[in-house]
Amino acid sequence: MEKIGITTTVPVEIIYAAGCVPVDLNNVFITSACPGQLVEEAELAGYPRNVCAWIKGIYSAALHMGIKKVVAVTQGDCSNTHALMETWQLAGIEIIPFAYPFDRDYDMLKLQIQKLMDFFAVDWLQVQRSWSELQEVRRLAHRIDELTWRENRVHGKDNHLYLVNCSDFNGDPGEYAERASRLIAGLPADPLAGADEVRLAYIGVPPIMDDLYDYVESRGARVVFNETQRQFSMPFQTADLVEQYRLYTYPYGIFYRLQDIQEQLALRRVQGVIHYAQSFCYRQIEDMIVRARLSLPVLTLEGDRPNKLDARTKMRLDAFIEMLRA
Repeated sequence: MEKIGITTTVPVEIIYAAGCVPVDLNNVFITSACPGQLVEEAELAGYPRNVCAWIKGIYSAALHMGIKKVVAVTQGDCSNTHALMETWQLAGIEIIPFAYPFDRDYDMLKLQIQKLMDFFAVDWLQVQRSWSELQEVRRLAHRIDELTWRENRVHGKDNHLYLVNCSDFNGDPGEYAERASRLIAGLPADPLAGADEVRLAYIGVPPIMDDLYDYVESRGARVVFNETQRQFSMPFQTADLVEQYRLYTYPYGIFYRLQDIQEQLALRRVQGVIHYAQSFCYRQIEDMIVRARLSLPVLTLEGDRPNKLDARTKMRLDAFIEMLRA
């Protein structure tokens, strides 16, 4: 089956309905054996130093995998995607553009979905069948999320990994479902949390450092809400594919995202918020709005290249957790 690269979450129901395999290039990049090397390879190819490492990483990841076609989100994700698309075209990769309308207009979004269906030569009946199959898998992800915050039986890192993988289900929804089922079946009966546990939220793009969740748990805190990752799992009560991707908050404005964030912070009894801002990303500007609108304490962390937490960031996390515990 042909592998189709994606630059962020798109209606993967269409790709699966066409008998192809979606590949979230972000996941390929960050889980590779040497993600830093992929960034360096992009810089050697000509990418500037002051461009987001995610962009450089997924550029190289597509070339390494021999990807021939990429669905690239031209509106609703990274502002550097247009140039990324052009450099892939230079390398011979076919680009399939997809745009989330800024105002969440239903008809405009339906038109984009129809164009994607036309490219892959599938109809609504086929896509609806694919949607139904994926819904069964998504319910497992939703159960893992619920077990994280309601029953306190899932680590923040496991929550992050299972939800973030809903962007493409690792190219094999059946295998994803088996792993998720095993995780749920193997969970301890008793809660992980102690009485003094600090409950945190993580908002923003997924972290580029790989030890954040383990570190905060080593300090007696736990992430019980992963905002963007949860959105990848499509936690919505609708049977309308277009509406599902209209309810999905990540590609739209910060104020729409904040509605969902504030609702979940209250529901999950969160005490403090980690707002992750990737270096050289336009979303860093939105930090001022996040701080102005959220009533809980916010710690803003910035990451650049794939790495471990540095000493300064660990000290800031320590101080933040101790402040919340006091």
